[in-house]
Amino acid sequence: MKITVCIGSSCHLKGSRQIVEELQYLIAQNNLQDVVDLGGTFCMGNCQKGVCVTLDDTFFSLTPDTTKEFFEKEVLTRV
Repeated sequence: MKITVCIGSSCHLKGSRQIVEELQYLIAQNNLQDVVDLGGTFCMGNCQKGVCVTLDDTFFSLTPDTTKEFFEKEVLTRV
């Protein structure tokens, strides 16, 4: 399973660093380091939609406040 977070300037200003840190913490807390590949990329072309994140090939728009809910609903249910 691959999670990619946009770290371009627009998403960075909207909290992509906090999202990456939260995902790193949640992946470690759930011992999923061997299952989840977390990476970053530059602009995904949807700057107006908040921090752009893909889970495999599915697009999501996250904020630091919605990251834990995203992880519980989308990541943990697929493991």
